[in-house]
This record gives sequence, structure tokens and C-alpha cells, in this order.
Amino acid sequence: MTRAPSKVSIIVPVYNVENYLAKCLDSLVNQTLQDIEILVINDGSKDRSQDIIEYYEQKYPAKIKAFTKENGGLSDARNFGIDRATGDYIGFVDSDDYVTEKMFEEMFLLAEKYQTKMVIANIQKVDEHGKVTQKLTQIPDMPEIIELNDHFSVFSDLSYFACNKLFKRELFKQKRFKKGVHFEDIQLIPQLLLKCERIAQTQNFHYQYFERSDSISKTHTEKGLDILKAVADVEKVFGESRYAHKVKELKNFQIFEGIYSFLAYMAFVKNETIFFKMADQLSIFMRDRQIKIQDILTYSRFGKNYLLYLPLKKKIFYLLFFAGQKKLIRKLM
Repeated sequence: MTRAPSKVSIIVPVYNVENYLAKCLDSLVNQTLQDIEILVINDGSKDRSQDIIEYYEQKYPAKIKAFTKENGGLSDARNFGIDRATGDYIGFVDSDDYVTEKMFEEMFLLAEKYQTKMVIANIQKVDEHGKVTQKLTQIPDMPEIIELNDHFSVFSDLSYFACNKLFKRELFKQKRFKKGVHFEDIQLIPQLLLKCERIAQTQNFHYQYFERSDSISKTHTEKGLDILKAVADVEKVFGESRYAHKVKELKNFQIFEGIYSFLAYMAFVKNETIFFKMADQLSIFMRDRQIKIQDILTYSRFGKNYLLYLPLKKKIFYLLFFAGQKKLIRKLM
């Protein structure tokens, strides 16, 4: 007996997360939106993750669809799920995070109410005890429905996480996460936004991001250069989109993701040779796009000068870098 298509498909890539997976899956099987399918993709785990998946599959056969594949990385596992999703909408949840029970119901209702292809929720970082350590408001001071032609600053202001968003499945026609790279969200999600005329948002902090000390984001290597490659991929699609004339917002996107986000990553690169190689690549990135120091210093996000509102330590790091004091930065790090 085949299942009827669901309203929402939730894709959960799994790789060696036996200590966190049950909490994640509990938050999904208990969603107030009943008409969902949860595609759990075991991406070659070597721990007890498969045992946990099988338990949930047996307990919730109407909701859990379990798959096992050879390890191919996060992008590959997400793409595997997209290819098998039947829902009108697709959401992604990382297997060491969890969500509120109303997340997908609220986002689905917003998508249907406004006939939009993308809905965004707020994120909060939590520790191992569930205590909130940081609240990340995604689009402050804007309405529930945002017409992109009128508010295209959203393109450069937005944080491009995949996991706090609900996507109309049609957005993924001929679009997939890029395999074998880091920062695949920065590479793909802006491309999906460019296919939208409007987006909706909820100000509720539905997505609970668990900041693990052993996570990939803590390992800062030459892979950070993938950020610059991701921005370059987005630029190509931007030039062919309905928003190609909005050059100011493109430049702001280049500054936020290609410079500030890249430098924030670089600040934790321990290897000096790699640090200077990345600094050289950033200089080339800025030169090729004719981005001047003045453009960076005056860059505003959500209507406020970005640099002014940063913590002092970050501010000093950025200013020293812009002043060309890379060797002094290395001594201070």
C-alpha cells in the first residue's frame, strides 16, 4: 500500500549522532501538523544511530521513512531526501538539533495563506541542558509577508541557513545542494530566494540549534574558501534572475557573506600558512568586485551600520584586517 503525498516532507540527514538523534526525532513525530513525512537518511553512520532510526520507524510507521546509504556528506544526504520527498513543501532539520512542536504547522499555514514558496522562522542557540544561549532574529522590523521587489534588502540581510525555512518543493526543480563542499547553504539558499516573488516569516523562535563543541563548524581550515566559491555561484544566478538590476543588494550580499562571514571564519584558522593564503584570496575577491574599504566600513544590515554593532573583539579584528595589519592580527590571535 503506497502512502498518499504529505503536505510537508522533513529531511533529516544522520551521521554519528546517537547522543542527539532521539531528541531530534521526538520533536518531529510530535509536530502539531499531522500530515507530514519524516525522511531519515542514515549517511553511513558507524555508531548506534541506525538502531535509533529503526526504533522510531517501527513506533511511527505512518510518519518515519528510513533510508540507509553510503557516506556522501550533508549535501548528498539532503539531495537523497529531496529526490524521495512527496510533500508539497520541504523542510530540513539537522539531526543534532530539534524544533518546537508547532514549527511546521505555523510555517505551512503561512505558506498557504500567502501562497509563497519560502517561509522563515527564527533560531535560538541552546546548550546541552536546553538553556537558550543566543536568540537569532532573522528579519526584524518587517511584516509577516515580504514582497521582495519592495524589500529586496532582505537578499543581503538574510542568514542563509537551510534548517529554519520551509520551501515549496518546486523550488528544487533543477536545483540541489552542491556536493563535496562546506557552506552549501550559502551556495544554494540564495539561489532559491531569487526564484521567489515574496517570502513569509514568523517571529517565533522555532528552530533550536544545538551548538556542539565537536561540530564541523568548530574545525576551521582551508575549507573556508568554499564561502567565496559559494558567493561566486550565487552571483552567476543573480545575473540571470528577475532581480539582476538590483546591484546595490548584490554588493551588500558580497560584503556580508564574502567578506564579513569569511573573516569571521578566518579568525579561528589556527594554521598561519592557511590564514595568509585565505587573506590573499579575500583580497583578490575584493579587487575583482571593486569592493573598497569604504564600502565595507559603511555597510548596513537591517538599516544599521554592521561594524558599529559588533562585539569589540570582532570589531578590532576586522579593522586591523582592513588596515592591512595581517601579521599583527596573527600575533594577537
